[in-house]
Amino acid sequence: MTTTGKLRTRFAERRVTIGLALTALLLAGVPAMSTAGAATSEGLECASATQQTFNLTAGDGYVSTPDGNSLYMWSYGMSSGGFQLPGPTLCVVSGQKVTVVLHNTLPEETSIVFPGQRGVTADGDPAQPQLNATGGMTSMVQAADANSGSVTYEFTAGSPGTYLYESGTDMNKQVQMGLYGALVVRPAGHPDQVNNRADSKFDPQHEYVFLLSEVDPDLHLAVERHDPVDWSSYRARYFMINGRSMPDTLAPNHASWLPHQPYGALVHIKPYDASTNPDPAVIRYLNAGTVNYPFHPHGSDERVVNTDGQALAGSNAEDLSYLKYDIDVQPGQSVDALMDWRDAEHWNASTNPIPTTIPAITDQLLVGPDTWFSESPYLGSKGAVPTNITDNNQCGEYYHVAHSHALEQATNYGATFGGMMTVFRIDPPAGCPAN
Repeated sequence: MTTTGKLRTRFAERRVTIGLALTALLLAGVPAMSTAGAATSEGLECASATQQTFNLTAGDGYVSTPDGNSLYMWSYGMSSGGFQLPGPTLCVVSGQKVTVVLHNTLPEETSIVFPGQRGVTADGDPAQPQLNATGGMTSMVQAADANSGSVTYEFTAGSPGTYLYESGTDMNKQVQMGLYGALVVRPAGHPDQVNNRADSKFDPQHEYVFLLSEVDPDLHLAVERHDPVDWSSYRARYFMINGRSMPDTLAPNHASWLPHQPYGALVHIKPYDASTNPDPAVIRYLNAGTVNYPFHPHGSDERVVNTDGQALAGSNAEDLSYLKYDIDVQPGQSVDALMDWRDAEHWNASTNPIPTTIPAITDQLLVGPDTWFSESPYLGSKGAVPTNITDNNQCGEYYHVAHSHALEQATNYGATFGGMMTVFRIDPPAGCPAN
């Protein structure tokens, strides 16, 4: 077994726990609107704050992977809540003052930079690069000393959209170790819009953050052991959405068996309807890694309306948003996309049947003990499932895979159907009675 394979291996029974928990998740209903400090089972969850003041602690801990490994990480956590990966999602309002107090418990100094925000101060002084006696830069901004230091950053929230916040100290190492999080800036007076344009309106009950990242476990082991880091041998082996790899991405927020990975990545929606479901979901993509992540949702294009916190609009306010079936998120970039699913043909077994002979067993790849497919091509209908197969489908809902199209990134240490992957669940228009 490799050194990495020996990392705090968990019991195989954990896979059974995952399966049971995913079943419980998919029985759950659509979540309520996310507000600051409100826990939700699905979707974006904003960190608690009073007057947009956040107290964060940089610390260390462990996260688990679906293949049974445990990875040593650094990250930001709420000072009242302990270690988590990624850092808390900070939701603020454009034009209002934001205060972030960083407390450092790590064995080396660290900091936070806020790309895209202007006029940032650190302990009251302009945030600026720090130099050593020979003129070498030690940090992009003023840092908190090792072990017990602190620093207070302040700025006025800028253009509405999504941004990374991340370490500005020894960035190659510290960002890879996990010191990053998402900053969501909402338009003043319009929390249901991505930006200041009315055509960026979304359904607040269906708001999602996909913070994409990667991990080289050998590098993390070296840091844990206080060994030198060999950057020449860097190779990412785990790829994550919100600090989790598939199938853990499907688990609900705050799943009990993922105590330090609080955010899931399952998208749960209903078909577009002009009267009953007119507003799309929004997915806020961010890249905290080192390479492009070409993220591809099956079954639906997405409309890109913001990049790097800027609305896609011309000089005369013309709409420059565009549809994309593969959302290519570059390192350090954010992309905000509106997403809906449309029942284009409205197939119905009675009134509008599919004009071809449908096999008795529609899924010809039933090679495992269970299925999530309804065995019917019609949304909201269920077909016959062989008696030796466990039927996990609740009400004829659809499941569409969404994953990185750089397929190495859809693996867990090389094992396929893992990594940077999740599922979009589409319920029938009337909802799922099983809920």
